[in-house]
Amino acid sequence: MWLLLLLACQGGNADDTGNYSVCDPTFPVTWDNFGEEFMATNCDGCHASETRDRNGAPESVTFDTEYQAMTQADAIIRTVLDSASMPPAGGVLDDDAVLLDLWLGCFAE
Repeated sequence: MWLLLLLACQGGNADDTGNYSVCDPTFPVTWDNFGEEFMATNCDGCHASETRDRNGAPESVTFDTEYQAMTQADAIIRTVLDSASMPPAGGVLDDDAVLLDLWLGCFAE
């Protein structure tokens, strides 16, 4: 996973402090190379449209597509990164949290 993070930082535009812009379009953290697998592994147990037992997850909150995930970007950031209340089985790996922040950071408002 660290390799993906290092690749994400290559080619990005660093600011005066040397930090890379999360919203740089050259970052390769995308639905195709990160988001879809992340959602399948960490969220789809309760948030996929075909899930039979959603464990109380609202029917309107599904992550089958990139669009569905993006419409929930603020809520995902709040519950997965800020409060670490999702997924309820113990949160996500630190590396995945970094990549999730890179992926969703541009879309959250």
